[in-house]
Amino acid sequence: MFAFLKFVRYPTRCVIIPLVAITLAACDTSGSGNVSYSGPSIDPSKPVPVALLVPRGSDQPNDEILAQNLENAARLAMRDLNGVQIDLRVYSTSGNAQTAASQATQAVNDGAKIILGPLYAEGANAAGVAVAPKNINVLAFSNNASIAGGNVFILGATFDSTAKRLVSHAVGQGRDNIIVVHAQDVAGQTGKTAIEQAIYSSGGMLAGAVDYPLSQQGVMAAVPRIKSLVDQTGANAIFMTASTATALPLLTQLLTEAGLDPAVTQYIGLTRWDIPPQTLSLPGIQGGWFALPDPTRTSAFQAQYMAAYGTVPHPLAGVAFDGIAAIGALVSSGNPNALTGAALTQGAGFQGASGVFRLLSDGTNERGLSVATVQSNQVFVISPAPFSFSGTGF
Repeated sequence: MFAFLKFVRYPTRCVIIPLVAITLAACDTSGSGNVSYSGPSIDPSKPVPVALLVPRGSDQPNDEILAQNLENAARLAMRDLNGVQIDLRVYSTSGNAQTAASQATQAVNDGAKIILGPLYAEGANAAGVAVAPKNINVLAFSNNASIAGGNVFILGATFDSTAKRLVSHAVGQGRDNIIVVHAQDVAGQTGKTAIEQAIYSSGGMLAGAVDYPLSQQGVMAAVPRIKSLVDQTGANAIFMTASTATALPLLTQLLTEAGLDPAVTQYIGLTRWDIPPQTLSLPGIQGGWFALPDPTRTSAFQAQYMAAYGTVPHPLAGVAFDGIAAIGALVSSGNPNALTGAALTQGAGFQGASGVFRLLSDGTNERGLSVATVQSNQVFVISPAPFSFSGTGF
């Protein structure tokens, strides 16, 4: 009846994949949920010391690639900062939380006015704790909202931002009676919460939720429950947390076979449905909606990176570019308080590698995302990403 796509086990360390599928791992973190609006004073007329913490030196081969890509992207952003000079100092964390804390401390002792990185959530949390007494802010590459707050801001794309964009679009298109379908793991539970909050804030209606264990049998058993709930509630949209590497191919195929026509009951996805490219040929995702970064800005960054370094940037590299772009934009104002929490959370946001983004008062972020659909095995943007933000964020 179908070809089952084997579920992939993800690493236990908290890492972001901001341009692919967002996956959160359970971690012992302690973000406060409210940022500190303090920060160091700087002299904008002089090079600003910025510490970049990368996972070089770990026992994971991919970390070396990530480390170099993050450094490359940061240096790429430094080339166009309207005269702002950055004194970038790179520190290796070995992908280890304790090392991240000690390196962050060393960086501040060396004069760093802000920390960019590290990659993994445990390390970012540890670095934030270590430098908080020094009144230094951390722009971490994680998307794990549980570490955000205090002096820690996360740059990774979050479920909240993605869910808010998609639900707002769905409600605007009349797809306002929504069922949430999610796995029982941490990523599924976190995604469910984000979608439900987005439904409430966007004026939609939550028709119900269906969970499933992350297994072939679990997905198969969930499909009749989803169909029954749609029939009972008249739901006109199904919002799924599954990624292309886990349950999405099987789930969308079985839902379609069960008689849930995507043209009638809109399929919506919390993760990228276009990666890997072969996913686009799956019958079950045709007509579905998902969010992706501004394609124009993303393509421009990739072209710029390839011209400079001769290779395609790692999907994670853009967050380092974003961090430097934000720092440069703030310092260019000439304000000696440009790197305080109050400045970092200014409502207008910043232009980054994949479009506009802004840091929020809880230490998380909002990103300007496009809404896309799949038609005839191709991706089409049906609602372009915004070029700017209005208001003060959520």
